[in-house]
Parts: sequence; C-alpha cells; structure tokens
Amino acid sequence: MAEVKLPRGFQAAGVACGIKADPLCRDLAIFASQVPAVACAVFTQNHVCGAPVQISRARVPADDCRAVIINSGNANACTGRIGLDHAREMTSEVARLLHCEPKSVLVCSTGVIGQELPIERIRSAIPACVAELDPTASALEHAAQAMMTTDTVPKVASRELQSHGQTLRVTGVAKGAAMIAPNMATMLAVIMTDARLDRATADSILRQAVQRSFNCISVDGHTSTSDSVMLLANGEAGSALRDAEALAGLQQAVDDVATDLAQAIIRDGEGAEHCITIDVRGMREPGDAHRIAKTVAESPLVKTAIAGADPNWGRIVSAIGYSGIKVREEDITLRINTTLIYRSGAPVEYDAGLVSEQMRASRDVHIDLEFQHGAHDARFWTTDLTAEYVRLNSEYTT
Repeated sequence: MAEVKLPRGFQAAGVACGIKADPLCRDLAIFASQVPAVACAVFTQNHVCGAPVQISRARVPADDCRAVIINSGNANACTGRIGLDHAREMTSEVARLLHCEPKSVLVCSTGVIGQELPIERIRSAIPACVAELDPTASALEHAAQAMMTTDTVPKVASRELQSHGQTLRVTGVAKGAAMIAPNMATMLAVIMTDARLDRATADSILRQAVQRSFNCISVDGHTSTSDSVMLLANGEAGSALRDAEALAGLQQAVDDVATDLAQAIIRDGEGAEHCITIDVRGMREPGDAHRIAKTVAESPLVKTAIAGADPNWGRIVSAIGYSGIKVREEDITLRINTTLIYRSGAPVEYDAGLVSEQMRASRDVHIDLEFQHGAHDARFWTTDLTAEYVRLNSEYTT
C-alpha cells in the first residue's frame, strides 16, 4: 500500500486480539482524534442491523467524537441484548483510556452474523490498541488491515487541497469484498479530515459523497447488517472554510476519496475476475439512470456472462426491461468496450469473437447504455460472478 498520511490530529492503530482463527491476524482497529471532532454517519438500511449500528446511529451527528473502534471477524449482529451490551462496553473502555465520555466513541463490527463477540479478548486488547495510536502511515495501514474480513488488500485513499492558505487533508479507510449492495452503506468506512465543519455541513458533504460512490457499487446485491460510513472533521487545519468555492473543493476531495474506496472494494470483490463499469446516459431523471444501471449490475445472468467473456447482450437488454423504468426497445443503444452491439432497438453486425477476446484479455469491462430521453446520466460499478465467489461464500462458516 502506498504511503498515505492521516489528517492533522488523527491517529490510528490495529492489533490482533484473537477474534480470527489466525492469532497473528489483526482484527481490532481504533481511529482517534486528539481533539473533539464533528461526526456524522450513514448506515445500512437493512432493518436487521447489528448492535454497533444501533449504538453508533444513536450517537451521531455529534460535536465531540473522539474515536471509532472496529473489530473484524464477528459482526455482533443478531445477538440480542448481550450484543448491545458488548458494543457499549467496547466504547466505554476506549472512552476510559481516552478520558472522554462513552457517547464520544463510535463502534463498528464486521464478520460472521449471529455469534457473540469474544468480549474478554477485545477488552483485554483495547489498552494495547490505544497505546499504539500513532499518526504514521504504518499505523494507518495496521488499522486498515485490522478491518479486513475476506478482503485481500487494505483499502486507503487520501487527498490534499489548498484553501485560503490552509492545507486540508481528507483520508479514508474502508473494508469490503462481498455482501455488497447499494442502499447505504455497502461496507465499513471511516473518512477523516482536518477541515473545520459544522454538523449540518459535514452531514451534507458525506451524504453527497456516499450517493456518488458507495451507493453506486454492487458485488452481489446483498445489503449487509453492519454497513456504516463515518465522517470525522476535527478542525485542526485552522479556521472554518470561508466560501462556497472552498466548500466545493472539500466536497470534491471527499467525493474522490469515497470513489477511490468504492472502486477498491469492487476490484477486491470476492472471486472477481472482471471489474465492470456501467454508464447509463440520456435519461429523464437521475434516479431512472441509477435504477437501470443497478438492475444491470445485479443481474446474475449478466455477471456470469461477463465471467465467461460472453458478449450475451440479450441479458443486458432484458435486464433494462424489468428495471421498473418505462423504456421501449427502440430507446436502447448498447456498446460493450466501445463496440456497438445494439442500436435503437435492433442488433447490429459485430465481431463477437473479437469482443469476447477483449473481455477475456482485460480485467475491465465497460457497458455503455445510451437513451434519448433526457440529460441525466449515472455510473455504476460491479463485478462478474464466478465459481470462486460461490466457493468462498458456500464455505464461509464451515
């Protein structure tokens, strides 16, 4: 992982506490601000949600957030009252060591659903994790590693921008490789900035960034119980942003970090051999474009065709038809990797063997859908669906 810096006033750490089978595998992370930070978050819309989601959701937005604690290997979801008690205990122990109130600590868990947390192991490891808090790139990488479940690589992204003589930094960390479906949040992510923001502005910035990034990815159409994206802004870079241009610059930086993390999740999708970009152009409403792109992205038949490097365009066109958006066949023009396949409701001649070879030779596949309904577009990212994905998820707990 390339060296990425934390924003001013932030620290991170990641340690092994024994949740995962490998006792040397990091599975407990803390991200902390040395001063109170504004915090906001967006959570899964799955009505079956983990205890950490319930606890953290009640604590944001906030002006006095000091830390986020995350464990991997166990989702602490569907665990009843004891799960809530364990989530609160994690935050209370961090708060004790950071000399703040428990409500100033947020919590996330990711991993297997329906198993009680090994709370004694976590409690015993929290002091060591707090002791290792550090602003270095290596500490950030350790924390990113500690969030991973079936991820094969840690996911970190950062941007810097200048605003009226201030250097602002936005840095984010995410985990996710499967059980990925847009509807917020699709995974876990913590985004940190040293910009000074009020709660309303931070919330608006985060929601826009999420809509343009994490809500535009899908691996398997399964919305998780634990998904959370958090934004912490501690103001350590200096004075508040002064004008609309400065805020727009920060919004772009947060958008870029969130998009980098979302695309990293797709590229690390379980068993994925192809990363698929779907562009839908020329719709009446932005929601229409997004709905069509999402429907195509989550079609198992489209995904398996691409896994086999098969330009089976009928699967794409038929998915558009059941998307719920009213379109006619003659409205649709389709290209795969720039090759025109289907124009204004009718197939065109093309070299299927050549398109197949292009798909087989490249990890990236581009599906371009053009309509003539309006000016609204959407971009969506997904993966193919392989036998390896089935194997990994058929053996996840046994």
